[in-house]
Amino acid sequence: MLKELRDSSDVVLDTSTYNVHALATAITELFSETGPVALRLNVMSFGFKYGLPVDSNYVADVRFIPNPHWVPQLRPHTGLDKDVSDYVLEAEGVKNFVDRYVLALEPVLDGYRRENKHYATIAVGCTGGKHRSVAVAVELSKKLAQYPRVTVTTTHRDLGRE
Repeated sequence: MLKELRDSSDVVLDTSTYNVHALATAITELFSETGPVALRLNVMSFGFKYGLPVDSNYVADVRFIPNPHWVPQLRPHTGLDKDVSDYVLEAEGVKNFVDRYVLALEPVLDGYRRENKHYATIAVGCTGGKHRSVAVAVELSKKLAQYPRVTVTTTHRDLGRE
C-alpha cells in the first residue's frame, strides 16, 4: 500500500527490528539540527535524616567524611562557604572518592545516551544535608559538567532545613 510513497521518499527507515530506544536514536540522528540530545544531570545534596530523595538514580553516602558540625567555627556555615568546602574537600580520601565516583559514572552516562535517557539525578547525602553533601555535590557537579553533551544543575534539597 505504501510502495508509491516509499519510492518517492528521500529517507527510508526500516524500524521492524527497533525498540523504542533505537527508534528514538535513529530519528534524532536523522533529523536533529543540533545533534544528539544532551544528558541533563541533577546533582542533589540531601540529609539522610530527612529521607532519601525518591527520584534519585544514584546515591552517594559521604558520611565517611569528618563532620564540620562538630567544629564550632564551621557549624553555622554550609558547604557553600569556602571554609567548610575546604575542610570537607581536603579531608583524607575525599578527592580520591570524588575522582573515582566520576570515573564510575562514565559508562553510566554513555549508556544513558545510548538508551536515550536524557535525565538523571545523582544524590549525595550526609547526616543533615548542610555541610559535607553540599560541598561534595558542588565538586561533583564541576567535574561532571566538563563532559561533552552533559548539562549539570546542582540542587540542595535540605539546605536551610535545620
